[in-house]
Amino acid sequence: MKKKKAELELALQGYVNPHQRLMLKTILTHIDFLTEQIEMLDQEIAQRVNSYEEDIERLDSIPGIARRMAEQILAEIGTDVKNQFPTAAHLCSWAALVPGHNESAGKRKSTKSKKGNKYLRSALTEAAQSVRGSKNYLGALYRRTAGRKGNKRAAIVVAHAILRIAYYLLTRKEMYVDLGEDYFDKQRQVSIVRHSVRRLENLGYTVTITEAS
Repeated sequence: MKKKKAELELALQGYVNPHQRLMLKTILTHIDFLTEQIEMLDQEIAQRVNSYEEDIERLDSIPGIARRMAEQILAEIGTDVKNQFPTAAHLCSWAALVPGHNESAGKRKSTKSKKGNKYLRSALTEAAQSVRGSKNYLGALYRRTAGRKGNKRAAIVVAHAILRIAYYLLTRKEMYVDLGEDYFDKQRQVSIVRHSVRRLENLGYTVTITEAS
C-alpha cells in the first residue's frame, strides 16, 4: 500500500451524499447487531458445554481443531459417544467420511462418499486443509495422500483420521499424542527390514537385527 499513497489520497477526495450516509449507517448498525448476537450465542454455548470442558480440551489437542471446532464436533456427535457409536468405524460411516469403493475386473474404483452429517464433514474437511503444511503426523498424511490421489481425496482421508482420533480420545479419556512427521518413513523402514529378513530366512539364513550405535 505504500506505493499507492497518491491513489489513496485521490480516493479520499469526494463527497458522501445523504443516501450514502444512510446506507453506511445501516450497514454499521447491522454489524453491531450481528456482533451482539454472536456474543450472546458464545455465552450460551459456553454455559452449555461447561460440563464437558475436559472433552473439549481433548479435541482441542488435535492439530487443526481449535476450541470452536471442538465444540462443534461435540455438538454433532453428542457426549455419549461410546453408546451412540460402538466403534470409530461406525462414527466415520455416519459422518460419511469413509469413501465408497466398487470393484470391477479385479480393479478397485473409487466412488463418491455417501451423504452424511454435512456440518461435521465440512468442519473436519476444513480442519484437514489447515494441517496440510504442518510438521506432524496429520500433515504428513495429507501430503502423502495428495501426492498420489490429489488434494480433495487427501482432505477426506485426513478428516477421516481426525474423526477416528477424536473417537479414541473421547472414549479413552486421553489427550492427543502426535506420531510425528516421520511416522510413515519409519513404517516404510520397518517394512523394508521385515521383508529383507524374511527373504534371507527363506534362503536358509538365520538373521539377527541390531541397530547401529
